[in-house]
Amino acid sequence: MNRQPERKRPGTIIHTEGSPWRLLLLFSLPLMAGNIFQQLYTVVDTAVVGKALGVEALAALGTVDWLNWLTLGTIQGFTQGFSILLAQRFGAKDYGKLRQAAANAVILSAVCAVVLTVGSEAIAEPVVILLKTPAEIRHIAMSYLRLLFAGLPVVMAYNLAASMLRALGDGRTPLIAMAAASIVNIGLDFLFVLGFQWGVQGAAIATIIAQCLAAGCCIWRLCRVEELHLSREDWKCSGSLCGRLMVLGLPMALQNGIIAVGGMIIQTIVNGFGVAFIAGFTATNKLYGVLEIAATSYGYAMTTYAGQNLGAGKLDRISHGMKAGLTIALATSAVISAAMLVCGRWFLSCFIAAGEAESAQALDTAFRYLRLMAYCLPVLYVLHVTRSCIQGLGNTLLPMASGISEFIMRTGGALLLPAVMGDRGVMWAEVLAWFGADLILVPSYFYVTRHIRRRKEKEDLP
Repeated sequence: MNRQPERKRPGTIIHTEGSPWRLLLLFSLPLMAGNIFQQLYTVVDTAVVGKALGVEALAALGTVDWLNWLTLGTIQGFTQGFSILLAQRFGAKDYGKLRQAAANAVILSAVCAVVLTVGSEAIAEPVVILLKTPAEIRHIAMSYLRLLFAGLPVVMAYNLAASMLRALGDGRTPLIAMAAASIVNIGLDFLFVLGFQWGVQGAAIATIIAQCLAAGCCIWRLCRVEELHLSREDWKCSGSLCGRLMVLGLPMALQNGIIAVGGMIIQTIVNGFGVAFIAGFTATNKLYGVLEIAATSYGYAMTTYAGQNLGAGKLDRISHGMKAGLTIALATSAVISAAMLVCGRWFLSCFIAAGEAESAQALDTAFRYLRLMAYCLPVLYVLHVTRSCIQGLGNTLLPMASGISEFIMRTGGALLLPAVMGDRGVMWAEVLAWFGADLILVPSYFYVTRHIRRRKEKEDLP
């Protein structure tokens, strides 16, 4: 086996030694900053569109949010899944197999990008109609979607490169890439939407250009990682290796796809409440990304932490890391919840143009939804940390089962609760989905860790 001495590079964090608290925080903070920049340009996109183009344009973006997430979530699922094997082989210091896994991950990602781009462009219009998007905003939604889907190969390139870097302990480069991309995106938003008057198409074009920059930065850094200097032999497509990568990536992609389908069903119901309600719902969903920033960052950290320690055979460190991760996550969620309850209405007003007849109604809807999310935010943070730890341990099927549970709770709540609670029922559907996922994930964590320990004990027997 091609095991070599561990190489420590500036900006990388090795999770197999040292305090779990310190490692998780050090690794999460750059990811958090990167996610802040990513959400910043998403928020600015929405704020510029909502303020400059009005409630109808804001509602149009909201009606296709989940369809856009279906493609993005599929890409993130595949790339995060592929990176699990890289983290495990990096933790085991098996750099030869690491390079083979990286090359095959690139091949699979390229195929997935082509299939997703062609498929998304084909289904876009039928799905927008199926979602019961109001006729007066349908053309705005379609022009936005067409451009975003054309940029999916770039999105795949960025997510794969960033996931590979994180698997090797480098959270700094994705941060730098996303910071630069955010600054460019925000500047182009103002130029294209306000200056050139390109409407929602300008926001989409700005996003694609920013993603190109982020992907380029991460790929440039990957090409300078010594452990990933690929030879011609590494590029040989291995059926068994591709199969193993797909076993890790496909369930995560399906999990995100299932969640997205549930979201689209909710969006169909939301679209029936009128443009003002859609706009308010959209404003909160955009702010939802900000609420989730720390949760997703802790999740990425837990995946890398668990994967590297599993590869190194250090099982006790995994349980210590899980306790540290949950404690940090719950404390963070409490602080964010308090901030949203105090300042949330002001944040939401940044998305909604003042003076329009429907603006006050949209803002009231948005704050009611945000307040409910804030009260239940700790449940979401437990979801991210637990799911990511299980995935880092190489089990992506149980997290997929939690995605199915989310789907059932989300769609069930959205279909049944409005009959007794009115539009509040649609809002409750989202937080019920978080509870549904945790009901699967918490016992699954104990099952997976117990199974791994028993397997290791058998391997250690003489």
